[in-house]
Amino acid sequence: MENIHDCVIVGSGPSGFTAAIYAARADLKPQLYTGLEPGGQLTTTTEVDNFPGYPDGVTGPEMMMQLQKQAERFDTKVHYEMITKVEFSHEAGGIHKLWAGNKEILAKTVIISTGATAKYLGLDDEKKYAGGGVSACATCDGFFYKGKDVIVVGAGDTAAEEATYLAKLTNKVTMLVRRDEFRASKAMIHRVKNTPNIEVKFHHELIGIEGENGLVERAVVINNQTQETSKIDVHGIFIAIGHKPNTEIFKDQITTDENGYIVTVPGSTKTNLPGVFAAGDVQDHVYRQAITAAGTGCMAAMDAEKYLAELE
Repeated sequence: MENIHDCVIVGSGPSGFTAAIYAARADLKPQLYTGLEPGGQLTTTTEVDNFPGYPDGVTGPEMMMQLQKQAERFDTKVHYEMITKVEFSHEAGGIHKLWAGNKEILAKTVIISTGATAKYLGLDDEKKYAGGGVSACATCDGFFYKGKDVIVVGAGDTAAEEATYLAKLTNKVTMLVRRDEFRASKAMIHRVKNTPNIEVKFHHELIGIEGENGLVERAVVINNQTQETSKIDVHGIFIAIGHKPNTEIFKDQITTDENGYIVTVPGSTKTNLPGVFAAGDVQDHVYRQAITAAGTGCMAAMDAEKYLAELE
């Protein structure tokens, strides 16, 4: 019989590596496939200051390397390959098939921890100033802009939440809203309007970023009604136009919500298919933190272990 793995983990962020640590310690000999971005979203974050146990903070890439070493210490096999196709079994005890290019992988359990990718506007300047003032996560990076001026781009609940969060830390928040109204819920709009240091510019779009030595100093914005451009002096620009879960290859087989996030059984990491579990941002559009992702990674490994034990 071909080699059938007890546990295959797809994705290598905090949820994937935490799942690997727990699965390996339960003797499931997990096989982890990193995908195109080993370490996940955290590798694009320079400083991580909100993960417990790092009193002096840690860089995202450094933390992911430490998580990987810990997983490998307990016999996790890390493959620097991307899973490109899956065929999941619908039977309890069925064998799931995954492919990395032409290589076929067989698994009794699969933990999906492919994460979500922040949406950006697509400006070259966003890449140029990434880590130098451009961010897609206020709770991750807001602290670095204490007492400074920042911009939030977006009109939905995410943007409203980021703006009100940043308003507590920064001197002033300018919200750029493309249309003449918010898409956010009434409660969130109310919060924005009642926060004195948030200024909302409707019909405004970000078209460029200026700065020195890779650090943001100014935002170039356009009024899409008058076509008039202007510059705003800021240190931070937060893009808050949503996230896209990385679920393309699973979505014909796994139940997802209207935004593509995997739906799990409440209080667990179980999906609609036996032996397939989901952890981290791929199933969590609410918290989206490294620590919550790690927590669900632990849950997924324990759920997988329990599933295998019940099969026996």
